[in-house]
Amino acid sequence: INAIAEVTTFKFRKQSIVVLGSVVIAALAAIVLLAGTVKGLVVDHRWIMYSIFIGLTLGGVPIVWKMIDKRTPGMWTGAVIGFAAMAVLAIYQGQNSAGSSVDDAGFLLLMLAGVAGASAMILPGVSGGYLLLVLGVYVAILSGIDAFKDALKDKDMDQIMQVGKTVILPVGLGVVIGVVVVSNLLRMLLKKCERPTLGVLIGLLIGAVVGLWPFQQPVETLEVGQPFKSGVVAEQVINGKTELVDSSTGKVIEKEDYPTEFFPPSAVNVGGSLALILGGFAATMLIARLGREKETETENGNTPVST
Repeated sequence: INAIAEVTTFKFRKQSIVVLGSVVIAALAAIVLLAGTVKGLVVDHRWIMYSIFIGLTLGGVPIVWKMIDKRTPGMWTGAVIGFAAMAVLAIYQGQNSAGSSVDDAGFLLLMLAGVAGASAMILPGVSGGYLLLVLGVYVAILSGIDAFKDALKDKDMDQIMQVGKTVILPVGLGVVIGVVVVSNLLRMLLKKCERPTLGVLIGLLIGAVVGLWPFQQPVETLEVGQPFKSGVVAEQVINGKTELVDSSTGKVIEKEDYPTEFFPPSAVNVGGSLALILGGFAATMLIARLGREKETETENGNTPVST
């Protein structure tokens, strides 16, 4: 947060540049290399990925809790507000369970998604992926990034320009706005009203789990005439093949666009979900522990040992 605040106020210290450069390079590498894989896992193995998301998210609760030196009424009020806000988003997600394509999302929604994702990267423990899932653009953005990567590989300039204009530009603008605005705002809030701010973060983390019920999956089949987004499911012959399309747009309905449905979990599902939740929780706690050890070494004047 301090590094972003310095750079956005045109103070370019070497340490701040190194910190931000490391984060940006690692983030871009992860996005480019893993976008397609993660999209496929979320679409085809939703309960597994949601279980991991729950664990990673809940792992942030004790981290933020330890940052609060005194439990005040303001802190508890902030926690209730944060929980309520995330619960409302979860209800919104449940009422809009059909996936969104890039065309459905539009420029403004994708820019908002970029703001939300970047904001979550700044807020301790809050999942950017979860916020994108709530907005219904998580898979759409991953699909766009994967298509952009393939277009670069194939040197397809038309596709590069198309995806760049419809996905990369709005999301990128949103990320820049989110990082700059939220980092400076959070820095100010932590300075002026630290406990209520941390309380809100606690509420956001716990409330995030409300919308991550893992036992859901895309519907197995779609029927012609079934309501779908703003239209209905229709059949259309495309290149000699009968495809299911959205009647309102004429766009072929891909599996990632299918609405989701809850399913009764088996004992294996429940056991596997609990194990993945614990694994995600442990991963977050391990990373936090490594961070604390590094911070202690620095405070004691020791040179951190690379492993």
